[in-house]
Amino acid sequence: MITCAVVVPSPPLLVPDLVPGAVERGAAVRDATVAAARTLAGAGRRWVAVGVADRRQTVQPGTRGGFGGFGVDVPVALSESARESEPTLPLAALVAGWLREQAGAQSVRVELVASHAEVAECVALGEQLAEADEDGLLVVGDGSTRHPAAPPGWPDDRAEGFDAAVRSALSDADCEALLSIDAALAGELQAAGRAAWQVLAAFARASGDWRGELLYSAAPFGVAYHVAEWTRQ
Repeated sequence: MITCAVVVPSPPLLVPDLVPGAVERGAAVRDATVAAARTLAGAGRRWVAVGVADRRQTVQPGTRGGFGGFGVDVPVALSESARESEPTLPLAALVAGWLREQAGAQSVRVELVASHAEVAECVALGEQLAEADEDGLLVVGDGSTRHPAAPPGWPDDRAEGFDAAVRSALSDADCEALLSIDAALAGELQAAGRAAWQVLAAFARASGDWRGELLYSAAPFGVAYHVAEWTRQ
């Protein structure tokens, strides 16, 4: 039974080897993310992860991959015994595998949902995960990419309010607030994590009472990154 869930972002800058000239710039979000993963491993070493991609798919724990598409081929494995190579794993699966290794977890099964998925689809997956036999839930997804520090011509004034609401919902383990996120607005603000957060909300609503704690929330490079821990009460 899943007793702990953590929310983390998915920027490649989490992996030091991918950003050799900017390791310190990403230290705050990296440290919070790895700390959350280690908390999850403390609750249990078999994880299921939820992330976003261009389509719905499942990546099994026996899979290996690497960050070659992001500049440096840092290898990752979704379990200690992974053997099957997949050269084009989506970023969320790569981050889940990398965090598994950083935290010393045994395995992670990755459930990917389309970033444009309807809320009903997210709810269905979340309710399904409420019956999962893994120990922990890792939720991978970013907030809006359109904060003030974004490239010229890209910021959107609505991004601040959007991610403030997400921050509050994650801190309070407020399932209904996450489920009420407007998918169209999230799409306009390029907040790809919306679908994964709504899977989390449906999972938690179907599986008991949860307490939330926010570990990090900022948009240092124009993209909002949220790190939170939810614990079953």
